[in-house]
Amino acid sequence: MTNASHSANSSRPAANAGTRVLHRTSTSIPPCAVRGEGIYIFDQNGKSYLDACGGAAVSCLGHSDPDVRAAMHTQIDQIAYAHSGFFSSDAMEELADELFASAPEGIDKVYFVSGGSEATEAALKMARQYFLEIGQPDRKYVIARRQSYHGNTLGALSVGGNMWRRKQFEPLLITASHIAPVYQYRDQRDDETPEAYGLRVANELETAILELGSENVAAFVAEPVVGATAGALAPVPGYFKRVREICDQYGVLLILDEVMCGMGRTGTLHAIEQEGISGDLQTIAKGLGAGYQPIGAVLVSKKINDAIANGSGFFQHGHTYQGHATA
Repeated sequence: MTNASHSANSSRPAANAGTRVLHRTSTSIPPCAVRGEGIYIFDQNGKSYLDACGGAAVSCLGHSDPDVRAAMHTQIDQIAYAHSGFFSSDAMEELADELFASAPEGIDKVYFVSGGSEATEAALKMARQYFLEIGQPDRKYVIARRQSYHGNTLGALSVGGNMWRRKQFEPLLITASHIAPVYQYRDQRDDETPEAYGLRVANELETAILELGSENVAAFVAEPVVGATAGALAPVPGYFKRVREICDQYGVLLILDEVMCGMGRTGTLHAIEQEGISGDLQTIAKGLGAGYQPIGAVLVSKKINDAIANGSGFFQHGHTYQGHATA
């Protein structure tokens, strides 16, 4: 029966027959990239492609940079990987020191992961554990913004505001609330200044917190500059300062998602620098590794680290490849 079924299925050619890879689309096989050089990718037939978007907004250093390649070879010659549950590495410690030196005020530790979605998941779980450590176990709700994107794993998808990505997985998602984004072009009224508009939409956060009960809200998640799902939406003056005030007033953690907009893409290393505030947790990825290895990180404030260090003593989370030396 098994052989017959297999034979019958095999006789029907699939649209992407010729590959055993489950590619992103089943209707075609993408060209095979065999070489990269600067801003170009070359396929198996020698055709060149201008990588204008840097893949998924990742390859900001270009392809095949000789300094990056040399550094990777040097690390592999020493040690490619050691489990972070048992070992640290010079590479991990040095990168953490580098990120700490440039981090927004209040950041104390760096938690490494393998990408943006993992960073969001870690930040959400860290926020939840923080409130358990300080004796506020009822804080479980997360607020985010409509037409936002924070990753594709279930927790990250739950707080994201892209309805098309969420729709078929809704039964699996955790409960999250969504307020208006800062979309000045569409939503600012004719009788409003940019500052007045920013206060109006920021105050939606306070309304949402009060509706859920301030004692029940754990975190607000926002991209300082919105990326893929809305198209490079920058905040209006004063918006994030008001958001920070609201979070402080009600004891809600502010999680800043700089996976796409961080690491120098807005003129400063961290986009939030230009807003004059800091987050309690901040996620970074994409430009951090520029596509040469999968890597992301969560920048962790001192108050969160201290709560865990003085409480249970460990963050109850982890991935096999976190802190990967070569990455």
